[in-house]
Formats: sequence, structure tokens, C-alpha cells
Amino acid sequence: MSHGRKSVLGLVLKGYPRISETFISNEILLLEEAGYTIHIFSMRHPREPFSHKSVKNIQARITYLPQTIFEDFFRLMRHNVQLALLKPRRYGNALGLAFKRFLRTRKSATIKHLLQAGYLVHGVLPGNHIVHFHAHFAHSPSSVAMFASRLSGLDFSFTAHAKDIYTSNPEQLREKIAMARFVVTCTEYNKRHLMKIAKNGDRPVSRIYHGIDVTLFKPSRLGSVPSAPYHILSVARLVPKKGLPTVYKALHALRQQGIDFRHTLIGDGDDRERILDLIRDLGLSDICQWQGTLPHEKVLAYYDTSDLFVLGCEKAANGDRDGIPNVFIESMAMGVPVVGTHISAIPELVIDGITGRLVPPGQPEKMAGAMRELLTDAALRGKIIPAARQRVSQAFDNRRLIRDLIKVYQEGQPKLNTKGHVNDRLSINNC
Repeated sequence: MSHGRKSVLGLVLKGYPRISETFISNEILLLEEAGYTIHIFSMRHPREPFSHKSVKNIQARITYLPQTIFEDFFRLMRHNVQLALLKPRRYGNALGLAFKRFLRTRKSATIKHLLQAGYLVHGVLPGNHIVHFHAHFAHSPSSVAMFASRLSGLDFSFTAHAKDIYTSNPEQLREKIAMARFVVTCTEYNKRHLMKIAKNGDRPVSRIYHGIDVTLFKPSRLGSVPSAPYHILSVARLVPKKGLPTVYKALHALRQQGIDFRHTLIGDGDDRERILDLIRDLGLSDICQWQGTLPHEKVLAYYDTSDLFVLGCEKAANGDRDGIPNVFIESMAMGVPVVGTHISAIPELVIDGITGRLVPPGQPEKMAGAMRELLTDAALRGKIIPAARQRVSQAFDNRRLIRDLIKVYQEGQPKLNTKGHVNDRLSINNC
């Protein structure tokens, strides 16, 4: 690498762009606005045929890594064999780490992650002026970043979110935390969990909330008193941890109480047929509509016509659970009161009776009661809506939060800054 070129952050993602990961694209955009140069390494191509408008403003270069060993065998092996011959000691070290991790879990994905990292380091890294790897999610992306770090000699770090924390092998995760330069997570609940896994080791774990661009959320009906038929909204991936069966059972109870409403569900996922069957079985098909996955600007229009937002988040059988769903933050910013559940970090945002209503997970009758209260109690709405908007403005403004993230980067990786330049010693030929 030549002198005088700006240092680059190598960002490892599972897929890019993804409709459900607006918080990541927003973070990339804000880092670029702050002067960072970013190279995205995506392990998968996008699943949806469209993306949010904000993605079009991102300037980062994108490299899609080979997705499968079977389909990309020769490409992966060519780069890995050449890297092993070029740097046998580094490759042997990474191979030993992969073997140890494979013996713990017996998952072939470990081998794929090593091969993807070898491809990245030998086939992409030279000449691209990358000084640090950062991964979003503590499972497969951070595994690729970890192996790329071992193979290149560059530091790595990662941001842990939700499923990636609670469904990962604790010993594997503890090892990653110990090897990372620093770790970021998006809730205090997650931070406590990670520090417990790490056994309060000396690796710094920073809590930085996922924020939103508060300037995008401009409600047109703020302060208006809702009237029947009320419009109730849910935006979620259709997966067990979102607790949608509890929501629909609560809606059924609400209808039996004589409340006139219609409900819209936005999102898609593996549980789609199960949820649609439940809507039919509960006799709600005439008042509940499913819209599938929509771009963010269309979701904003639904917020603006809604009187209430509801999700029934719960702990899934495999341990998966939400952190703080961004849709709660967005709803509150739009002046739409929220009904949620006491689970994970949701109480860090939604304070029961103050910035929203929370009920125990899996209890549709209590959820129906909270929904009815927020739909019909004008005094309660008049108290909660402004308090919720203030909470979002004070603690979840992403332009304030990005400064906290930049500080973590500056303290954890001094080479990675808006004025830094690449040093020749970081070249692959010197690894």
C-alpha cells in the first residue's frame, strides 16, 4: 500500500443491503458523513429486490464474498492455498483456531468462515488500504472478521445485537470478545449479558443505542384525538420472538369487547403461513391486513395514519429475543403510542405508564386491556405521546449517538480516523 491514502474501515456484514437492518445503513451513512471511508464485505447478496432510499446515498465500495463452499469451492481454495503458501505461520494459526472452534460445535460454517476470510485477505485486501475490520452481529460476520484479523494481522471489533448474542455458543462468544479490540452493543441488557459471558474480562464493551434520524419523523396528526374505527399497526419480521400470536389473540379479545378497529401487519418471515392461518382461525380476516415487506418511506405513511402500535415480543424457544425494536422508537417519534412487553431491553425505552404501556409477554388479555386504554383514554394519550417523543429525542437521536460510536473507534483503533493514512507495514505482503 502506498503512503498518503486515507485509512479504510472494512465492515463485515451478513447481507447488504437489508430492509430489516436500516440501523446499519444509517450508521454507515453517518460514518461517511463524518469523514470515514468504508469498504463493505457482505457475506450474502440482498434478499429483497428493493432497498431504502438512504442506501442510495452510501458511497462505500461493496465486495460480496463467496457464499457457499460447494458453489465457490475452486475460487475459495485458490486464494486460501496461495495465502497459506505466502504466510504459512499466520495461516496455520488461523487454521488451528478454526479446528478448535469446529470441535466445540461441529458446525461446518466455521470452515466456510475461515475460507471466506482467506479469500478476503488474499483476494481483496491488498491495495484497498484497510486498517481495521468491524463486523455487525456476533455470529458469522464476526467469525469472518476474527479469521481475517488472524490472517492479516489487522485488529477487529464487532457490534452484537440480539439473536447473535443469545443463540451463540457462550464459549465461542467469550473467545471472540477476548480477541476483539473492542465490542459494541445496543442495550444495557445486552452489555450486562456480554460482560457476564466474558467473565468481566478487560475487553471494553460499549453500549450505544440504535438511533433514528429524528428529522424524518414528522407526524401530521400529532395531538389529534383518535376515533373509531381505530387503526392499529404492527411492523415486524414474522418470527417467534415478535410474539405476533399474542397480538392477534389480544386483537380478538379487543373485538369481543366491542372496540371497532382495523389492524395492519407489515413484514415477512418464516412464520408467515402460521400467522396468516391464525388470523383466519380467529375470524379477523375482515379487519386485519398483511402488507408484506415495504420500503421505509411507505412504512412512515402507515405510522402517520395509525392510532396505536403493538408488538408482543417474547423469548423464543431457542433463546432468541429482541433488544429494543427500532419500530418502537419510530412509532414513538411519530406520536403513535406503543404497547409492548416486559422483555429484554424494551423497558430501557418504553417506561410503563410514562412513555408507553408494557404487559407481561404471552398474556393477550392484559395486552388487550392496555391497547383499549391507550386507544380510549385521551388523558393518558396526552401524557404518554409527548413523553415518548421526548425520550426518543434525548436518547435515540442517531446524529448524537454516532459521535459516541466515533469516540469508541478513535479510542479503540487509533489508526482508524478521518485524517489517518495507511502505513506500508499494514500491507498483506508484510503480514
